[in-house]
Amino acid sequence: MSENVKAKIQSPSSVDMALVTGPADGLLRIVEEGFDARITVRGNEIEFEGDDIEVRNLTVLFTDMFKQVESGQCPDEHSVRRLINLMKSAEMSPQTLREDIIHTYRGKAIRPKTAGQKHFVDAIRNHTITFGLGPAGTGKTYLTCAMAVAALERKEIGRIVLTRPIVEAGESLGFLPGTMMEKVDPYIRPLYDAIFAMMDAQRASRYLDDGTIEITPLAFMRGRTFDDSFVILDEAQNTTPEQMKMFLTRLGFGSKMVVTGDESQSDAPKGATGLKSVRETLGHIDDIAFVELTGKDVVRHSLVQRIVAAYEGK
Repeated sequence: MSENVKAKIQSPSSVDMALVTGPADGLLRIVEEGFDARITVRGNEIEFEGDDIEVRNLTVLFTDMFKQVESGQCPDEHSVRRLINLMKSAEMSPQTLREDIIHTYRGKAIRPKTAGQKHFVDAIRNHTITFGLGPAGTGKTYLTCAMAVAALERKEIGRIVLTRPIVEAGESLGFLPGTMMEKVDPYIRPLYDAIFAMMDAQRASRYLDDGTIEITPLAFMRGRTFDDSFVILDEAQNTTPEQMKMFLTRLGFGSKMVVTGDESQSDAPKGATGLKSVRETLGHIDDIAFVELTGKDVVRHSLVQRIVAAYEGK
């Protein structure tokens, strides 16, 4: 058994220690529950005593929390638990995530928050086609849209195309009131929300009007080819194998494609979906990546993470 070691760190003068320890020391207690070490806070100084590895991890953890506060962010229960999980997984350091800024909007940096999300955005950078598979709340659509907007602003691509399959429920679209776009709007509205979360409304509206950003049902893509584009297929678990093939063969020169979905939430008719069969068909092809996100990558309310884990039987 290794001997206990001690270490001590001081917070920068610009950091309010109360933001690090949380209201009524709530964040400090979460950290104490996650590590087998003694943590003592005195003023702007934190002392650790315990196993060498635990002490080193705690030093990295609190240093990252200091940086969060310095950058204007306020650590909360969810972010602290994510940091602890990251430290325990030993996959990468918090600094690796902090340095990966995908996009900045209104002074807020959009970056991966978990190791799985980091693997996902790296796969998008390094592959022409990327599949992001995983449950709700893992940031698949949000991160993909952030990558697309960043690529557009850097002029790496000339347009963004976002699409979803339309799965009719209860009534045929033809019998619903309104124009065709009004009928399908509720299905693709989440894609509008994601784009408007990445840029100011005036610019987003202009891009939508001039076609720089196109949001369309999957059925409307047949027969087209997309060059110099960042093309995103969302909710891909609702595609048929034929639709998936049709989508992937729209790839043009100078383009990237990202396909996101959750196989456990398919609304498609019974049978194999396009998402379920695609890995077996294309998994051996270079320049196509498959990234699995799990309940550990859920960045919504902590209750969502527990719900996902319960449905996964964990």
